Amino acid sequence: MNRSTLTEAELIKSYINGNENALANLIERHKHKIFGFILSKIQDRNLAEDVFQDTFIKVIRTLKKGKYNEEGKFLPWVMRIAHNLIIDHFRKNNRMPKFDTKSDFDIFSVVRDEDLNIESSIIKEQIETDVKSLIYELPDDQREVLEMRIYREYSFKEIAYKTNVSINTALGRMRYALINMRKIIDERNIILTEK
Repeated sequence: MNRSTLTEAELIKSYINGNENALANLIERHKHKIFGFILSKIQDRNLAEDVFQDTFIKVIRTLKKGKYNEEGKFLPWVMRIAHNLIIDHFRKNNRMPKFDTKSDFDIFSVVRDEDLNIESSIIKEQIETDVKSLIYELPDDQREVLEMRIYREYSFKEIAYKTNVSINTALGRMRYALINMRKIIDERNIILTEK
């Protein structure tokens, strides 16, 4: 059977069974799209080629370990790997945004910057994901205030009215929410964010 007519699932199975050419065929099918995506984010051809190679090293390792289970979704899976490696690249090169988690800070200040270059937009996306996952670990009353303030941009007066508490209670819940998030960030050594 001609390799070009094989499905991705068949090619992956063939590669896992020892046919190295099957992976070469898969890479050939998607290399322009994947490399184009990486280059659009990193904007340096040599670095993009490194990340592209690292992406497929990770793909090969995952396939060889038998841990691939994204049948029919090979390209999105590879794109996710590439996306994570791009973020790792920015973090390793100290190009991630940073802020001091010990002092008072607006955890979301970086999320609101509208003039983001491509590098920062990837970082922003990752930060939003990280922050949203942290929010779900807060007690319900703190999470509610935080979400109303940050995502719906309610004033504390509106929050107090909608949650049927005093403004001081709403402010207190926000303060505890930020303290608790800071604790989680410190305990897990999470790097949320650019100098």
